[in-house]
Formats: sequence, C-alpha cells, structure tokens
Amino acid sequence: MTQLTRRRLLGLAALHTAAVAGLTTITAATARAGTAEPTAAREWAPAVVIGSGYGAAVAALRLGQAGVRTLVLEMGQLWKTPADGESTFCSMTAPDHRSMWFRNRTEAPLSTILWLDVVNRNIEPYAGVLDRVTFPGMSVYVGRGVGGGSLVNGGMAVTPVRAYFEEVLPGVDADEMYRTYFPRATDMLGVNSVSQNWFERSEYYRYARVSRAQAANAGLKTAFVPNVYDFDYMAREEAGLVPKSALAAEVIYGNNHGKRSLDHSYLAAALGTNNVTIETLHQVKSVRQEPDGTYVLSVAQIDTSGTLVATREIGCRHLFLGAGSLGSTELLLRARDTGALPDLTDTVGKGWGPNGNIMTARANHLWNPTGFQQSAIPALAIDDWSNPNHPVFAEIAPVPAGIETWISLYLAITKNPERGTFFYDRATDAMGLDWTRDQNQPSVAAAKSLFDRINQVNGTAYRHDLFTDTRAFADDFCYHPLGGCVLGKATDSYGRVHGYRNLYVTDGALIPGSVGVNPFVTITALAERNLDRILAEDVTS
Repeated sequence: MTQLTRRRLLGLAALHTAAVAGLTTITAATARAGTAEPTAAREWAPAVVIGSGYGAAVAALRLGQAGVRTLVLEMGQLWKTPADGESTFCSMTAPDHRSMWFRNRTEAPLSTILWLDVVNRNIEPYAGVLDRVTFPGMSVYVGRGVGGGSLVNGGMAVTPVRAYFEEVLPGVDADEMYRTYFPRATDMLGVNSVSQNWFERSEYYRYARVSRAQAANAGLKTAFVPNVYDFDYMAREEAGLVPKSALAAEVIYGNNHGKRSLDHSYLAAALGTNNVTIETLHQVKSVRQEPDGTYVLSVAQIDTSGTLVATREIGCRHLFLGAGSLGSTELLLRARDTGALPDLTDTVGKGWGPNGNIMTARANHLWNPTGFQQSAIPALAIDDWSNPNHPVFAEIAPVPAGIETWISLYLAITKNPERGTFFYDRATDAMGLDWTRDQNQPSVAAAKSLFDRINQVNGTAYRHDLFTDTRAFADDFCYHPLGGCVLGKATDSYGRVHGYRNLYVTDGALIPGSVGVNPFVTITALAERNLDRILAEDVTS
C-alpha cells in the first residue's frame, strides 16, 4: 500500500502537469508507452487499453505494475483545470458547454418541473463530460473523460447481494470475490461511509430523512450506502471550511471537489508505475488483427471542438476493451460484421440490460418539505431486494434545485429478466439496440409495487410533470448499461474473447444485464479477479 500511495502521488503530479500544459498525452515516464515500433510505419505498445472507466483503470494499473508498457486511449478529455480560479465542472443548476458531449442543449434525466422547460439549457457544442446515447426505446448515460463513468455517477459504492451475484455470474467463485476482490476494489476506490450522527442533523440530507420516514411507515427498511465521495470533506463543506461541491449541486456534470473518481485512485496509481501513458481525445474507430496475431487500431484524434486533428494506427500484442458496455460491444460487432475479426462468435452483442433502472418521484405534503439545500450525493436507499415478487433497491436521489420542491425522487434498481441485443448497421456504420419500451414493464411494475405502498400509507401521490410528458415512471433511459459481451459466453470465464488470443473485455459488458445494485464496484472487483489470472497466464512485460 505504501508503494501504491507513492505511485498515486506521482500519477496525480503527472495529471496536474498535463493539465497545466494543456497536453493530450499524460505520462509520468520519460518516454511514451507507444513509441517502440515493430515496423517503421506504425506506432506500437505491448498493451493497449481502450477507455479509462472502472475495468479499464484496473487493467492499466495492474499491467503497469507488472512492468508492461501500456497505452490507454480515452475519447474524452482530461478534466483537470490549472489553478486559475475557474472550476473544472459546472453544476446541475447552471449547466454550460462543459456539461454534455457535443450537444446544443443539455439532456438531464429530470427534464421539466410542472411541465415547464426550466431544467435544460442551450449550450455550445463541446467535448463535455456527460453523453446520452440514444436508441429507439432506450437512452444510456455515459461519462466522457479520463475516469469515464466515475466522473458523472453518484458514487454509490454498493457490493451486490451475494445470492444474486451467484445467480447472475454462476461461473465465478463467489467465495473468492467476497473474500478478496470486493475488499480490494473498495479499498482501492476509496470507499467510505457517511457519519450517521452528521447525517441525522444535516439540513442537506433532510430529503433523505423524509423518504426514510415515509418508507418506514410502509414497513420498508432503508440502508446507508457507502460512497466514493469523501464524506468528511462534505461535512467541512457544510461548515464553510472548504469550497462546496456535493453541496453546490455538482454530480451528473462532474464534482469539482470531494469525489474520489478514478483519476484520483486507479488511474493516478497506474501513471505512477512509469509504464502507463494516457492519450486523451482519441477515439478508437476499428480493430483488426495482423497475420502475426497482433492487433491494429484505427484511431481518430480530435480537439475539444470535435475537429479531427489526426488519424493514427497503433499496434499492440495485448488488447483490453474497457470502453463500457456500449463502446466495447460496438468495436467487436463492427470488427466481426465487417470481416476484420470474423471468428468472433454470435454471442457478441447479446445479454444487454439496463440494470432494471427506473426513475420516479412522489409529491410530498406542504407540511413535509424536503429542503431547498440538498446534497447531490445520495447516502441512503430503500432496500426491498428480499421481496420475493418485486425486488427493488431504490436510491433516494436529490433534487438540488435551490428552492423547496416537496419532491422525493428515486432511481429504482429492479430485477428484470428481459435482455436486449446489439447489432451492427452497415449502412450507418453504427451500432443499434434491439430493445423495446415494453421490455421495461417488469421494472415499472416492481417500482410501482414499492411506491404504491409508500403513497397509500402516507397519503401522497406520484409526480407526473418531471419527464416531459405525464409519465410517473421514466423507463426510457438508464445509468447502468450492462452486457453485450457476457462473461462465459462471448468470452471465457476471465474475459478472454472467444476466437482470438490476447483480446480481452474488462468492463460492464461482461455482466449480463443486471447486478441488483449500482454496478461499478462489481465491475472493478471482476476486473481485478480477471487481471490476476490474465497476468499470470498470458502477459509478459
């Protein structure tokens, strides 16, 4: 751990240096990872990691620790602003061009209040931190930048219920996961818990306490949820000792302070090995294999306005796909269906699901306010996962509007057996998703069963004015995309892609559609487990 701490400090210094200099190449080493060339015409790295989210960050660190020169390719930018007084990220209540990935307007999940278009804003297109990828019937929120989804999520670091983990991934040794890899992941991610004494007295969590009391009236239990946001920092925010972040409506467009995103943990430590380089604003467009078994990536380098700067070809021996459920699956589908990697199986693209995500809200009585000051970081959830008919784990979410709204908002995670299938559309050179709104009905029914009970006991009602139309349940977007390259089907039991040597998936694409809680701890722990085996059996420096 002392060595990891030293490496993390070296990596943080490298990130700061790159930010100050405005560099798109981030390295703590004296030489770039991708300069040695087996041929005169092509850049080369022994290992390439695509993406910089949870699974990718684990791969980068463990490869770097093993002495393997590794190149990380991230399509977003480095979100580190030099110390010039300007914040890195914008808040939810005052979004600007930094909020969204090349959009003319923000696309927040809660889009209206009283059917008034007062949430979203017109913005200038820019390489912003949050993207909403839209398919018919389903949109998916993903993070863009060094750290991937860790930049834009609520940081809820939940270990799944063991029985459900065993049901979802029966080929994985649960004893090993819960004894070794879940603890390793939570330690590396910097997971901590809110002080319950502070929680009970803080005005910023009144909204959570109101929902807890109403759930208790219905006989439902709540659970405190660990987080990667530094709760000690949050208490100092409230005391006015440090700049506000979670208490200043910062989360879905990034946190300026307090949050232990991957650029503060795994990625910083990876850079500190002196074997890892991160190239930002680099999007991998395609993958092919050479006759000698190595891989070649076609990469588009852009600037923050979206202008193409260069097209590069990069070769590698070991290729780790960590671009998320959508990104990793799309690269493999394109490679299979264009003939670049024709031996990929027909299981690629299958087993996708939105982790049963459903957003809903309730209207409280005027005498039961939720507070105009609200922490943007959730700390409590209604836990009804043991319900035999409709299991639900419902995050109690904030509505940090800066005014009293009397709204209780929830992101419900449900158990939905429905799965979607990704496909490659040759005409548009893009990935599509075979998924219909009807497939989310089991999730809607589960959420409705839970919140009907709460409304009935408390004499409250659903809000129908928050999702543009009159729906009480938002079932057309998700934060937790999972599947597409399922472990044990599209890959072996350690993420090795069937049909190709030295090709790996190391992200949420491995998990078949659902894990019952916020998935990033599971993705991280599974990547740790898989990298242990891959490094021992497949990779040499």
